[in-house]
Amino acid sequence: MKVLISAYACEPYKGSEPGVGWNWVLQIARFHEVWVVTRKNNRESIERATAQQPVPNAHFVYADLPPWTRFWKKGGRGARLYNYMWQIHAFFVARKLHQKITFDVGHHVTFVNDWSPSFLCLLPIPFIWGPVGGSNHRAPLRFWKEFGLRGMLYETVRASAIIVGRYLDPFVWLTRKRAGFIIAMSEGAVEGFPASMRKKILPIGNVGFSFDELPDYLRERNYASETTGSQVPVLFTSGRLVHWKGYSVLLKACAECRRRGVPFKLWIAGGGPEESRLRKLALQLGISDCVDFLGYLPDREAVFDRLARCDIFVMPTFHDGPPVIFLEAMAVGKPVICLDLGGASEIIKSEWGVKLSARSLPQVIHDLAQAIDSLGGDPDLRSKLGAAGRRTIANGYSWNSKGDAVTGLYQKLRYSR
Repeated sequence: MKVLISAYACEPYKGSEPGVGWNWVLQIARFHEVWVVTRKNNRESIERATAQQPVPNAHFVYADLPPWTRFWKKGGRGARLYNYMWQIHAFFVARKLHQKITFDVGHHVTFVNDWSPSFLCLLPIPFIWGPVGGSNHRAPLRFWKEFGLRGMLYETVRASAIIVGRYLDPFVWLTRKRAGFIIAMSEGAVEGFPASMRKKILPIGNVGFSFDELPDYLRERNYASETTGSQVPVLFTSGRLVHWKGYSVLLKACAECRRRGVPFKLWIAGGGPEESRLRKLALQLGISDCVDFLGYLPDREAVFDRLARCDIFVMPTFHDGPPVIFLEAMAVGKPVICLDLGGASEIIKSEWGVKLSARSLPQVIHDLAQAIDSLGGDPDLRSKLGAAGRRTIANGYSWNSKGDAVTGLYQKLRYSR
């Protein structure tokens, strides 16, 4: 079949949304000829990857709005609004392509939020929306005071955007209505859709992992029986330094560990608007000698290197879709500590990690410190949980299984026409 894909974020060698977009393109291209409309800033990475390993069934069409329309967009700031505008532009690009090629299916892949529309649904062809979700992933109000003024403002704007998108934006309603199938990013994401539409929603999930993504030296090692062997457990966390990831809560839990006499070393990889605040907080808590801010790691292999050298991966995020970094940590055989909130809680089970309830801020800090103490002092338990996580990745998060499922949906759409 000839498939038209809209993938605002689509970039090899990356995790998060760019990695999701790229891997979904690869999976669909296993079975069909695909044309991918994506942003121009993804071009260099895509061309470098396809030069090394061609994807013969994939054709990339690079499109962006004129520079004068995005002078206000800097990094992540304004990304959601720009994505909305870009989706409109992508529709006109897609319509011209359709006039030349005549597609069998249109498929929106990224962004994966379910409160922003895909104008691909306006083309006169069967349409699949997803993986999408996230509108029911929100930080509980009782934790907002931890986010600071800027964080509370962000959460207010985000909650308002979700409400407007879910209930007031006619193009979101049209996207839902015209979709032959909607792919939910997780089981929990299904709850973000009206009950009347759930018969066409499939929780295939938005993230996957293949051991082929690991560097060779990590693929060949047996993590089931390995620990770092350090007397001081090393905690590792990685991502954008933004308030909802829970880094300030992690620092406060580490301070409680210090008061208890529990040894630890914390590596924080990434950068973002919260970095200055977090550095000051580490100083105020008296734990800066045990915390290393690593900045942005140069590439994904550097992330895997840190994962291999740590004992525990921890990220108490308050709202996220299923994080790719959790799968990466599990693949490297490391136990994960998280909160029982959002898509993160759907990945982590007691067999391969620790999932903490989120009733109040003092309770989260206390329980997080307790989990660090328990896991940090028990190498055998870490090894057991890490081995279980590695097996789970091998058996339950295959990218190929997602490709198989999606091509089945395409066939159903074809025969229902």
